Amino acid sequence: MKTLFILSAVLSYTLGSFAQGTVVLNNRLGGITHVWYTLSAGAPIYGNSSIDTPPGSTDYTGFTLIGTTGAFLGAATTFAQLLGAPGSNAPESSLLPSTSPPTTFRTGAGAGDVVPVTSTFNNIPPDAPVASFELAVWDNSSGLYPTWTEASVAWSAGLILAGRSQEFVLQNIGGTNSAPSIEPAMQSFGFGVPEPSVLSLLFLGVVPWLIVKRNSKALP
Repeated sequence: MKTLFILSAVLSYTLGSFAQGTVVLNNRLGGITHVWYTLSAGAPIYGNSSIDTPPGSTDYTGFTLIGTTGAFLGAATTFAQLLGAPGSNAPESSLLPSTSPPTTFRTGAGAGDVVPVTSTFNNIPPDAPVASFELAVWDNSSGLYPTWTEASVAWSAGLILAGRSQEFVLQNIGGTNSAPSIEPAMQSFGFGVPEPSVLSLLFLGVVPWLIVKRNSKALP
């Protein structure tokens, strides 16, 4: 009996140590929000538009819903992954990608909305009273960036189109609790072409200098 008790305690501890908090990644449930993009450079924009639930006043003129037929960011090759951390208004640097794989986007009437999945987090305990999240979205048409870990590096270097939602807070994270949905806590957002990276700017500065230098040497 004593041995059985010890084994039961060890098993409970082991299961608890691998337990993960869960969140439903679905921006078309309860509320309706969208993710947009533009091929123009500029700062991202945030906020619900007139087609969202609840509706807002943010103007996405010049932006396209991800997954729109013929769009640059196709539904199947644009990835989305939740980033999270325990606590309310956690520092953005503390938000870690979910351990579950990224999802993709819908088409047709569902353009701008992700294919629903349940996201799990090693760094957020099940039944946590509150946690902070952002939705990261990126172009993976090259197949080189299967998770946000790789995509964030490429985005920082100005190599791919990507964006992140504003941070939002959810309560009663899944475990014994039912997993909460990101809606209506998350609002719509849109992103554009990244600003040139430092290396790109350096390249643009060095190439003209090399051309001028070569031409000056060619002069009699």
